[in-house]
Amino acid sequence: MESKHQTHGLSTAGLLIALGIIYGDIGTSPLYVMKTIIGEAAINNQLVYGGISCILWTLTLQTTLKYVVLTLQADNNGEGGIFSLYTLVRRRARWLTIPAIIGGSALLADGIITPPISVSSAIEGLRIIYPDIPTVPIVIAILTMLFLMQSFGTQIVGKAFGPVMMVWFSMLGVLGVVNILLHPQILQAANPYYAYDFLVNYPGGFWLLGAVFLCTTGAEALYSDLGHCGKENIRVSWIFVKLCLLLNYFGQGAWLTLHQGQKLAGTNPFYSLMPSWFLLIGIGIATIAAIIASQALITGSFTLISEAIRLNMWPKVRLRYPTNVKGQLFVPSINKLLWLGCVSVMLYFQESSNMEAAYGLAITVTMLMTTILLSYYLYLQRFSFIWVTLFL
Repeated sequence: MESKHQTHGLSTAGLLIALGIIYGDIGTSPLYVMKTIIGEAAINNQLVYGGISCILWTLTLQTTLKYVVLTLQADNNGEGGIFSLYTLVRRRARWLTIPAIIGGSALLADGIITPPISVSSAIEGLRIIYPDIPTVPIVIAILTMLFLMQSFGTQIVGKAFGPVMMVWFSMLGVLGVVNILLHPQILQAANPYYAYDFLVNYPGGFWLLGAVFLCTTGAEALYSDLGHCGKENIRVSWIFVKLCLLLNYFGQGAWLTLHQGQKLAGTNPFYSLMPSWFLLIGIGIATIAAIIASQALITGSFTLISEAIRLNMWPKVRLRYPTNVKGQLFVPSINKLLWLGCVSVMLYFQESSNMEAAYGLAITVTMLMTTILLSYYLYLQRFSFIWVTLFL
């Protein structure tokens, strides 16, 4: 029987779906990355310029080069994800089963942690205006609605989320440009020397790499959701996404530079970019965007389980294909499991700040295991030892 599934060529609809499905997680990182890097320290040029420079080169080397350019090449009949990558190398090295299972488990854990931490971060932002707002029941209600939407397929979800994310990224870029114009010297942070100086000479700078690394949250979704959008749509849309992200980070850097010697004391530099008349609108858009952020890991989890079933790493469960687009699927049992896990995480941790350590661990382990598998794949593809080493 001829498959009704379609391939993903470059198209406006595909680009819109990519914005809605894939980039929510990495797209909302400006909400907390610079705030985490500054922490309790007094604002100073070395910290600000070094942090911004590290973010720029992390997004360039880790996300753009490693994932968008290289990792997307390792597709398995149009499908992505750590198990698809494992399928390409398993016949040559059985021991790679171990990093595949560890990475898959960490990615599933990421799918459980990402929705509550992203949604709660957004809702907690409303405390600027409504200090006594009850966040936990609101977050649980939103998560429940989000998981109920999954049965309609990612194409429908993507069409709804795509325009919102377009507005979100455009807002990031505009806010960044406005503040860069107030202190254009911040553009000097593009010089990698500032990243080197930050890591080597700033007290505790190397350990702040953990905070810098948060700017890549969601990079794994670029690969995991390959089957939902296609590599061409992912690569082209990433150009727009990366530009808007960098403009916003540099804008936050400009604002911070103008407040040297002060401490944040609970102030979020992201919201400080906004004029007072726009604050309520900005928080509203940020809240919606943060809700969308959880979608990337949910769809990635469905793809993950589908691949695990084919490899006999997960019990056979019912799969549904809500649309006729190749790679888009829905796993009812996993949807329920993720929902239960997300609600449990929210009830246990209560606040997004309490989830950060577990969040960072899941992201780091997943990317590390993907790196091991992809390095071996590059070796099999006869890439030179130098290139494989540089990839690591």
